[in-house]
Amino acid sequence: MLFTNIQHESLFVVSLPHRLILSGLRILFLTYQGGIAGSTLSITYLAKGLADRGHEVYAGLRKEMPIWDLIEHPGIKRIPMRINGKFDFQNWGEIKQIARQYDIDIINSQSSHDRYTSLFAKKLFGLKCKVVHTRRQMPLSMGGPLQLYLYNHWADGIVAVSQQVKDRLADLGIKNSRIEVIHNGTPKEKYQNIDQNLVQQLKVKFNIAPKDFVLGCVSRPKNQIQILKALKRIGTPLKMVFCGIELTPEFEEIISSYSTKHEVYFEGPVNGKDILSYHELFDAEILASTMEGLSQSLLEAMAIGTPVIATAFAGNLDLIQDGENGLLFEDGDTIKIAELIQQMRSNEELRTNLRQKGRYTALEKFNIQNTINNYEKYFERLIAKK
Repeated sequence: MLFTNIQHESLFVVSLPHRLILSGLRILFLTYQGGIAGSTLSITYLAKGLADRGHEVYAGLRKEMPIWDLIEHPGIKRIPMRINGKFDFQNWGEIKQIARQYDIDIINSQSSHDRYTSLFAKKLFGLKCKVVHTRRQMPLSMGGPLQLYLYNHWADGIVAVSQQVKDRLADLGIKNSRIEVIHNGTPKEKYQNIDQNLVQQLKVKFNIAPKDFVLGCVSRPKNQIQILKALKRIGTPLKMVFCGIELTPEFEEIISSYSTKHEVYFEGPVNGKDILSYHELFDAEILASTMEGLSQSLLEAMAIGTPVIATAFAGNLDLIQDGENGLLFEDGDTIKIAELIQQMRSNEELRTNLRQKGRYTALEKFNIQNTINNYEKYFERLIAKK
């Protein structure tokens, strides 16, 4: 049995026929994932923020994943879990044990594995907690009739991280009334102590001169091939730095066909604490992805004051107003991508305007405190329902 030596204590919630919320909830976050990615950061910010507000926060995680260390916090109890697949019966039992031992109010599942296991555990064992799934990426499909049924009949709610994710879920058959839009956010304090020594080291590493234009992309493999194809259309050399991906034979073939001598660098995975120095290094950033519900990478770039170019798709449309705080292109339009890169490069007034408005968007409109506040209110509304 799990946790047999741990006694449950709570100063926040009393048990009544219909629980009254006094000043805190007992929330269990589940994530099968937890690698170095924007979703990991988002989960970490949210869990720590709710703990700071006096809620009892538990996190069921795979101990070998980076999120185990990232989410460490005095107000969060980390619980190592098996999480070995959608139909992992042992994992269902772990969820039951945690939910009952800690009298959990809300389970917030963060990936497809957790969505299935938490809902099956609740149904099989008659758990009294609410189960909410956060959808962080654009759904390509509904995963079959089982997932559609679970969302519409067993889940107590779905959080979509952008309006675009909600609209897509609704198009696939999820009832609108079951979906709540709560945007991802970023904390202001994160950007107060960027490692300027590393910024200078990177300038030396890439041999960056004051006249150079440096374009960056911070992302796991997500349509970066479009950016490489667009660079072929640009006649003036620039420096291009990819963080998060390695050089592949396909990429190498495209680069070898350039008539312009662009300098293209592939940094592979970058340590999380170092990535902000890369953002600051760039004159502009580009993201050619159609997967993110709302990109943490774009939020970071905008918060630092780096102008952004992105696909007019998914959560980018919630985050960016074209020409106001960033520039947008249609997916696959390499001609437009090349035009926007040239426009960003040649128009200093545009970059200044995008820099100022982008910072305001990221640090004020998408501040992490807004995210935490919206989750808190949403969870409390769910608990208040009979």
